[in-house]
Amino acid sequence: MSDVSAITRFLNQQHVLSLCCRDAEMLWCANCFYVFDEARMAFWIMTEEKTRHGALMAQQPQVAGTINGQPKTVMLIKGVQYCGTARRLSGESERIARAAYCRRFPIARAVAAPLWEIRLDEIKMTDNALGFGNKQHWRRAAG
Repeated sequence: MSDVSAITRFLNQQHVLSLCCRDAEMLWCANCFYVFDEARMAFWIMTEEKTRHGALMAQQPQVAGTINGQPKTVMLIKGVQYCGTARRLSGESERIARAAYCRRFPIARAVAAPLWEIRLDEIKMTDNALGFGNKQHWRRAAG
């Protein structure tokens, strides 16, 4: 496994993720603003359960997605693919996540939508600035 610091540095610099959800019959993707909780290796997102991706996460919590910039040249491509498990937050964990989310995105103070945590299980980061096709990996330890 690679040094996780390059991955966490990249995740802290970004703010939008793609989120892919599913049930037995369909797949759906959405873009969401996120806060990265480095200590938990998790993303916090805000979305209503009545959105298509919210309803799908409530039914089937396994999710996947990507985070990337928009470089103009191939040699500057840098991005992450991830998979994890989503859950709607409540109680103290929701309060902590909401405070962090509202600090990062002050407009969210005006919204009462639920906060969700995506607990990351695996991350693969491509960073062509370190050499074409350079990959770094992180995987949550079993247990």
